[in-house]
Amino acid sequence: MGEILGGAFSAVRKNWKALVGVILAVQGIGMLLVALAVGIAVVAALDRFAAVFDLPPGETPAGEDVTALLLAFVPAGVLLVVTLTFGAAMFSALGPAVVQEAVVGRTATFGAMWRRCWSRLPAVLGAVVLTALLAGGPMLLVYAVCVPLAIMSSDGSGPSAALIVLLLGVLVCLPFSLWLMTRLGLAPAVAVCEGLGAVASLRRSAQLVKDGWWRVFGISMLGSVVAMAVGYAIQMPFSMIGMAAFLPIMLEAGDPAGDATVAIAGLGVYVLCMLLGGLASGIFQFGFPPLVLGLLYVDLRIRKENLAESLIAATAPADVRTPAAPQPPADTQTPPPPAAPEPEQR
Repeated sequence: MGEILGGAFSAVRKNWKALVGVILAVQGIGMLLVALAVGIAVVAALDRFAAVFDLPPGETPAGEDVTALLLAFVPAGVLLVVTLTFGAAMFSALGPAVVQEAVVGRTATFGAMWRRCWSRLPAVLGAVVLTALLAGGPMLLVYAVCVPLAIMSSDGSGPSAALIVLLLGVLVCLPFSLWLMTRLGLAPAVAVCEGLGAVASLRRSAQLVKDGWWRVFGISMLGSVVAMAVGYAIQMPFSMIGMAAFLPIMLEAGDPAGDATVAIAGLGVYVLCMLLGGLASGIFQFGFPPLVLGLLYVDLRIRKENLAESLIAATAPADVRTPAAPQPPADTQTPPPPAAPEPEQR
């Protein structure tokens, strides 16, 4: 465990340029797309805002106005889900791609990692989506059945039977989801390093994790906890600066003589700090767990399939791997061996 986590930190330290570049590029593209969709939705439903939020006291907004306002933001929500899914697939492919270069002593570059992740994106995306559906499908089914029943049968007299069934269903499905997510968790690494498809990667991951589930589960969970803790520590200074800029707005709340310029500037600094803190912490939170899973994949292949010999052969110098006998120069003639002496005649 210590060697795998230490190897993940070492990979971050030696390949931080490629990791930061790819993660920031994916985050930046996703944020621009979602911001553009939200902007279009705001412009399309601009007249609905006044009908819903700018009403005289005592009046309630009309149902069609609320429905139209919500429907205007549905495309932005769908685009957000799609962007998060594609981003998760890119991050899942980035860790094994970096590990594949690091285990043979090469330093990853931004261009090589971007091309590698993009070329394997369909297989990794399929593996991520299938794993989420297989592991989270039963729990989503329990929620889809029990939550509407609980809402319809709630009368305030106590917990309904639907809520009890929901709680029991979650308790039953959660261990199964954790077991399946761990069993299939190495599928992105298989898809990147072995070039297999989504379904074949899932089968290969289940084969590798077999007889070592608890070890893979413990190390991967610890890697996620470390990533969240380090990400929180990175985000904390940005949050403190943002709250310090937002404090004057909170102190002047309700004061009619307050300066609007100060409020706008403080709000802008707060939003900027939170955005920068999220980007900075996301680099470690999104990049570290896939590195741990990539190293677990290499470790399991070394233990089960003797991958160490292939890695040693790949890192050995060319003259050591293929020794060649020295050849004499072309213009040098090898003298013939001396003739044996004739026997003495009596």
